[in-house]
Amino acid sequence: MNEHIQAEKLRVIDSKGEQLGILTKAEALGKAKELGQDLIEIAPNADPPVARITDFQKFRYEENKKERASRKGNSAGELKELWLSPRIAEHDLQVRLNRTEEFLKTGHKVKLTVKFKGREMAHQEIGYRVLQEALTLLGDKVAVEKDAKMEGRKLSMIVAKNKGVKSNAETEN
Repeated sequence: MNEHIQAEKLRVIDSKGEQLGILTKAEALGKAKELGQDLIEIAPNADPPVARITDFQKFRYEENKKERASRKGNSAGELKELWLSPRIAEHDLQVRLNRTEEFLKTGHKVKLTVKFKGREMAHQEIGYRVLQEALTLLGDKVAVEKDAKMEGRKLSMIVAKNKGVKSNAETEN
């Protein structure tokens, strides 16, 4: 920014986005001071480097806004977790699996976790059966990304959308 720019020749762009041409560092700084704004180097690896005449606070705000928007759009692929119980009823399991399918359709991965309480830990095989039943009910819509594994008092498995299978909406088109 301003005097800290190393390059002697710069391709300068004004605050409206119009090119002012290739100027020396001194000329560009003079123009920026004349307009009461800052000279900001935005592409230092270009030949010649690109600099913009704009208000630094506004520039920083716009950059942060772009970064937040890109992070917001990146939520697909996030890991969602659904909790199950070793004594889960059939209907409750079906409701959770419907939710799992919704997450998978939006591009998320789903971690199915069976939580054990108290003496349930003595019968971990029931938790494995619950996860196996969940896989059976989901069918070939899902691919197991991480096999079932005990982590303390929790038995977890990660599933993702099976890439080879198309949904009903995709086959109708």
